[in-house]
Amino acid sequence: MPLRLNIRRKLTSRSDRVKSVDLHPEEPWMLCSLYNGTVHMWNWQSQTLLKTFEVTELPVRSSKFIARKQWIVTGSDDLNVRVFNYNTMEKIKTFEAHSDYLRCVAVHPLLPYIVTCSDDMTIKLWDWEKNWDCKQVYEGHSHYVMQIIFNPKDPNTFASASLDRTIKVWGINTAQPHFTLEGHEKGVNCIDYFTGGDKPFLISGADDSTVKVWDYQARNCVQTLTDHTQNVSCVAFHPDLPVIITGSEDGAVRIFHSGTFSLENTLNYGMERVWSIACRKGSNRVGLGYDEGSAIIKMGKEQPVASMDQSSGKIIWAKHNEVQMVNVKAAGTDGFVDGERIPLQVKELGNCEVYPQSLRHDPKGRVAVVCGDGSYIIYTALAWRTKSYGNALEVVWSPSGDYATREGTSKVKLFRDFKERQTLSLGYSVDAIYGGTMLACRSGQDFVFFYDWETGAPVRRIDATVKNVFWSDSGLLCCIASDTALFVLQYDKDAVATYMEEGTNEDDGCEAAFDPLYEVSERVSTGRWLGDCFVYINNNDRLNYVVGGEVQTLHHLDRRMYLLGYMSKENRLFLVDKEFNVVSYELLLSVLEYKTCVVRRDFDTAASILPQIPSEHRNKIARFLEAQGLKAEALDIATDNDYKFELAVQLGKLDQAYKIVLEGESDAKWKQLGDLVIANADFE
Repeated sequence: MPLRLNIRRKLTSRSDRVKSVDLHPEEPWMLCSLYNGTVHMWNWQSQTLLKTFEVTELPVRSSKFIARKQWIVTGSDDLNVRVFNYNTMEKIKTFEAHSDYLRCVAVHPLLPYIVTCSDDMTIKLWDWEKNWDCKQVYEGHSHYVMQIIFNPKDPNTFASASLDRTIKVWGINTAQPHFTLEGHEKGVNCIDYFTGGDKPFLISGADDSTVKVWDYQARNCVQTLTDHTQNVSCVAFHPDLPVIITGSEDGAVRIFHSGTFSLENTLNYGMERVWSIACRKGSNRVGLGYDEGSAIIKMGKEQPVASMDQSSGKIIWAKHNEVQMVNVKAAGTDGFVDGERIPLQVKELGNCEVYPQSLRHDPKGRVAVVCGDGSYIIYTALAWRTKSYGNALEVVWSPSGDYATREGTSKVKLFRDFKERQTLSLGYSVDAIYGGTMLACRSGQDFVFFYDWETGAPVRRIDATVKNVFWSDSGLLCCIASDTALFVLQYDKDAVATYMEEGTNEDDGCEAAFDPLYEVSERVSTGRWLGDCFVYINNNDRLNYVVGGEVQTLHHLDRRMYLLGYMSKENRLFLVDKEFNVVSYELLLSVLEYKTCVVRRDFDTAASILPQIPSEHRNKIARFLEAQGLKAEALDIATDNDYKFELAVQLGKLDQAYKIVLEGESDAKWKQLGDLVIANADFE
């Protein structure tokens, strides 16, 4: 089944022919080697050209980052290798490396070595810690050597591709190749190693327009891909996603499933021939080099495939096809520090039969569903045993444990106890579904329609551009997130029950189903309800929560994080980043409950909760009360004298303002108080 990865172009740079691209392992930088002799360094986040290195007047065919030294290394047609500091742009070293054009430079992942290859049919190993001494020369190819690459699973070996139609695998300490792979009918231009899983695969592209996948242990070809129509100039196994990416002189970038070898997508950006592909571990960005410039594409989402059972504190996540579990409770929540990585013991649960693109616990935490490759599998959450499976692009849960599946754009099915019980009659195209108190079906940018879980009957259509839908545990509040704002609605279940009993069938459903409460102009990355409080991370990496339309910022995050869940006994929120580092932040349940009671105007309950709130949180509570129009109540609980003075002045409580001034002498406050006394003629 297809992967259905969403692919978007994030950067396009028009320039002279780009012969190679490389991505920095940590920074959002792309290095482009140009045929005109320059090297460009782009920031794909800010869409800016950071630096231009004037290397030579002849083509630069390869350049690579050496991040641990803050260098770039280039190889060009003037036979020289050059090394620059990419911060200062200082030239560190220049030396003649070959007697003909340099085709490729590869950097050893651990040792202080680079390897170069050339049209002189040789490969050379250089040691930068020994003044760039040539430690080894590798001979054996009978034509130009086009590319070299280290084996990530065994960095003491590397592979080379040559126009003599062969691929050779070498050891860094021996001058002769370990073995040769033959099978292409014309010259081989490019190679890459498979980094994920255990498969000993190598991929190659050649002038015979084919891409071959090799088992380098068995030393045979396991698959030939014939989709390109001209010379294949670059190939890559993505280090994280289950895809093979290939580029050709036919102008197309083709994406194949690395498990099934089926063609998933074809990209053609009209920039003529494709010359280079660069991937980065831990990122879904891919760099592309063309005749007419370079591009960065984003494949799928960077959000980690992870789910947390809030009652037990157990988190399940998927790394490639491997599924693991951690338990934050077992880590001892008392010692957690806000924002610091939690050391967690990882337990291997097993492998998943599909490549996971989403993972969700059911509301009770007993099972979890994995979706990927157009299929879904429901596993028991503890033993990771298969409970049910079927075809679906998405699966979402109801509060009772029923679930719905979306198989395509026209079929949504309802299940109970793992048995299909109904197919919804839609009459429109559906591209996403959302679980919660009601099942929501989205139709593109136009609208979202809510359905009753029990009967499958349509309840309410809302015309909006919907990115996500979040329901509170009570089922009374619904947050609809768009690309620009979040809208909080109150759900009237009694009005809906009456509508259903009467059998009314309006085109837009029950008009009284939802009552809009408030809107916040922020884009939600991830979010969840805690009581009547909506906690979310916005697009600017701020951890916020909103109660009654009043937004509070909990923390400014230093990187993109994703909400996992909240443990009420520990008063902590848990977040995860794309590298599966878990952190937590304190969020007092008593504060949330107090604010919720205030929004509901249940002041008696709020007063009973107030003594549980530590004094250091009282000023924030007071500001919340002020925003709710309750200035007198804010004055009663505020602890900061400057703030109390402001409130007393606004309320006209001059006696109280006078006492505050006496506690902390201030000329400005005396003047302000004096002016008010004169204005009010209150001289007592």
